Amino acid sequence: MSERVLIVDDDPTQRRRLEAIVANLGYAPVVVANGDAALALLTDSEQADIDCVVLDLVMPDLDGLGVLARMRQAGLAIPVIVQATPSGIDNVRSAIHAGATDFVIKPVSIDRLHVSLRNALASRALIGELSRARRGGGALALADIVARSPRMRTVLRTAEKAAASRFPVLIKGEPGVGKTLIARAIHGSSERHAKPFVVVDCAAMSHALVDSILFGHEKGAVPGAAQRHRGKLVEAAGGTLFLDDVGELPPGTQTKLFRAIEGGEVEPLGARKPVKIDVRVISATSRDLVAETAAGRFREDLLYRLQAFQISLPPLRDRPEDIPDLVRRFLLRFAAEECRRARTVSAEALDMLIALPWPGNVRQLENAVFRAVALAEGDELGVGDFPQLVKKMAIPNGMAEATGGTACDLVGPQAESMASIVPQTWTAASATLLPLLAEDGQIRSLAKIEADVIRFAINHYRGRISEVARKLGIGRATLYRKLETLGMTFNNVNDHRACLLGDRALKKAAWQARRPIKGQAWNKSLS
Repeated sequence: MSERVLIVDDDPTQRRRLEAIVANLGYAPVVVANGDAALALLTDSEQADIDCVVLDLVMPDLDGLGVLARMRQAGLAIPVIVQATPSGIDNVRSAIHAGATDFVIKPVSIDRLHVSLRNALASRALIGELSRARRGGGALALADIVARSPRMRTVLRTAEKAAASRFPVLIKGEPGVGKTLIARAIHGSSERHAKPFVVVDCAAMSHALVDSILFGHEKGAVPGAAQRHRGKLVEAAGGTLFLDDVGELPPGTQTKLFRAIEGGEVEPLGARKPVKIDVRVISATSRDLVAETAAGRFREDLLYRLQAFQISLPPLRDRPEDIPDLVRRFLLRFAAEECRRARTVSAEALDMLIALPWPGNVRQLENAVFRAVALAEGDELGVGDFPQLVKKMAIPNGMAEATGGTACDLVGPQAESMASIVPQTWTAASATLLPLLAEDGQIRSLAKIEADVIRFAINHYRGRISEVARKLGIGRATLYRKLETLGMTFNNVNDHRACLLGDRALKKAAWQARRPIKGQAWNKSLS
């Protein structure tokens, strides 16, 4: 779910160190040992999805400046942070001129790299807006659509084929999934992008006026028609007509629409002769039109005509990989529009947003981010900036037993990835719901309560062992012994990218953890 950061360095020690730092900061590190391997990964459309590059300038064969030059030739607009030695400032200057976003001096500190990564990723979120503005008029294209999930990538591949053709397109999906957005992107990526994109909300039109709105009318042809109206089909001449909620059209209008698409002409009400049209029709619906056809509520021949290309958009709950990018785009847009300070989202807040089922899909997520931006007082959105969502996730303890659920039900892939360390009951959104009573109504033992607190702290501080021990008020060696008692070995923690310890420090901590204390038997379980 996190942003993927590509680390390019020929020094294995530096690679391991940067990988640990990047993982500890909440990002997903991808490591390669040379410039050629980096370019192969960046240009592979199936494996890329790289959000930022941390690039060493001095490498054998293809060095950092060569990688930057090749990236520019390939048109890769990915932010790059270059690494240099104190004596390599001249190379840094050349790298900045070649397109690098920022630079750091080896050995880079955690805080310095964190600032650089945060700024670089924020700038990446603006690249799409800038490129769209350069294309003119803020036109949306398929390349601007956020898609990390396999299902959405399949949708975009189909949409690209549809954009290259002139056939009608039918977009299906639940309310709020972004059907209008996809329709605009198809139009913006087609040869008709410079022509009108006319939207018609079929569900909002009165049945008495729908024919006049779609096909037009002559002056005096209908009551109140004081002047001639061309109709939406004629207004969209040369461009695209988007029929939202097309399943709401009345039967008579369906017949006229079929004839207009089939014959390429419309006959306005009261007109003496038909009007030729050249328009591409894109329709959208949240209904099952096949079932509507079987029930006699939708014309079968019109359905066949509308769905030359059929695109089914998955709900947001089925593509949680896209939520972080969507949140960041909404955040930057709303912060700019409302002149707010917020620029980033905390890892805990993202975990909560990913965990929600989002019945309102992308539209609901967009509204949630807007409210959070309005409430936020700092530079970062946290869990506390989403109070309504926190309330939805939290179930009072008294209800948990009655409903057979937990205090906070997690939904999504992260529930499985965290199950071995932190129970689904404990997340940042439900920190105040620590149960004191067991299922039988008796007080829980201190050992069980302590175990829950440790598990929650490990998750809350993203596995930073020193920080966890300091906040709990115990020594790090004591914490390691408690982790061993709970079955949380070093491998468990490292598998979740939770330790920022080098091999030497890890061995030292392990030695301290198993050292005999006041006659205690030698502990070899951590060897």
